[in-house]
Amino acid sequence: MAAANDRSSSSSATLAFDDIEDFIWMEENKMNIPSERLSQVLDLMRKANWAFRQDRIEEAITLYSTAQKLKPGDPVVLSNRSTAFCKFNQQLRNRSAILSEYEALKGMDPTVYAELALRDAEKVVSIQGDSPKAYYQKAKAFILLERYDEARETVLSGLHVDPFSIPLQVLLHDLERISSGSIARMKHSKPERTDDFECTLCLKLLYEPVTTPCGHSFCRPCLFRSMDHGNKCPMCRTVLFISYRTYPVSVTLNNIIQKNFPEEFAERKAEHKSLTNLDADLMPLFVMDVVLPCQKLPLNIFEPRYRLMVRRIMEGNRRMGMVGIDSATGSIADYACEVEICECEPLPDGRFYLEVEGRRRFRILRNWDQDGYRVAEVEWICDVNFPEGTNERDDLLQMAIGAADLARNWMMRAREAARTARQSRRAELIEADGIPSPQDPERLSFWLVSNVLKLRPSDRLELLRLRDTRERISRGLIYLRAE
Repeated sequence: MAAANDRSSSSSATLAFDDIEDFIWMEENKMNIPSERLSQVLDLMRKANWAFRQDRIEEAITLYSTAQKLKPGDPVVLSNRSTAFCKFNQQLRNRSAILSEYEALKGMDPTVYAELALRDAEKVVSIQGDSPKAYYQKAKAFILLERYDEARETVLSGLHVDPFSIPLQVLLHDLERISSGSIARMKHSKPERTDDFECTLCLKLLYEPVTTPCGHSFCRPCLFRSMDHGNKCPMCRTVLFISYRTYPVSVTLNNIIQKNFPEEFAERKAEHKSLTNLDADLMPLFVMDVVLPCQKLPLNIFEPRYRLMVRRIMEGNRRMGMVGIDSATGSIADYACEVEICECEPLPDGRFYLEVEGRRRFRILRNWDQDGYRVAEVEWICDVNFPEGTNERDDLLQMAIGAADLARNWMMRAREAARTARQSRRAELIEADGIPSPQDPERLSFWLVSNVLKLRPSDRLELLRLRDTRERISRGLIYLRAE
């Protein structure tokens, strides 16, 4: 009888920690926020708690979030929202697959809700470090994320605050049972490297595994590379409405692979890194047009090979080479320009809208095909520099200062002309970046020829090859003085 009573009391205590709290109107609250706003918070919390107890968890989360905006940092609001996030995570995990056939789920992955629950619980711990319930909620979020070691440390920290907390003791017992079960399984059985852990597209160990709504698992890069050619599952041809930017990695499958096949996983990770982070003298090439340093350009990326290239670049240093076709030879030009992706907007159909800006010049030593796009070994190019203090250097600086003054006057005239004509857009874009300092004559020279002159691709290629700053500034000055 006594044992039954103990189990009943521990169960009720745990249920209390899993439940939400009522928001109480306290006198100290009046000193922090106006009474009218506090009344709104109180009303929102009552509605949210009612929705939670009616099992309308999404509605409760929305109301808790509204209350949080009106009274930021309130521990009761954060604690209740953390509880709601945890419960919604469990509902999604326990949802029957049959229900999804009749009512498709929309919104975030269950793991995201567990991470949000953890974030709120951590805030409550920082505010109320003496509350065992705060540690309980934080540990529960860690468990949902399958981060059992951190969950155990959190429970021990909570027991240090309150050694007699029954919910924390029960949770610690559960964690020890999970840990002992995992160790026993590892001792008695070693997982085999079966086809279940293999991507059917690259025929290698799954890396960043994603599971489609139709139930098939692939490497994340492999799946979206396949979808560049059509938005269908490579296995069953089911139409997929998923996005590279938002579709999550399968946390459980990824953890299993990392723990059971660490060496092969490390090889796959290194292989992926070698594709996204190239050496300093290697450059992926976008073959389209000749671009100059300081020149800005919008790009619409729609070809499958370049979609793949852009995804890899965005995981790396956001830079690529832009190169044109040399009209004299009919092949890729020997000089090109590195551009940086300043803005990248993924579109629903898989295309990318980019804003790029030219940075540095390079000479292509050799190039080859890699997964459909070109990669080059490059040599970085600079103008011939005159030593500081020499007459040549001083003359170049004076020439650059004069060119900068003329460019400012040209921009002022462009603004005046824009008041009566629809020619303001280009002048606004040029003015927004400002004129480079005359102390960097090479950069200023490229700014002049790329923003002031209207050049053919062959002329731009000639300027890329040119290593004389003075000559480049002179060409810009001819146009400015004629204006």
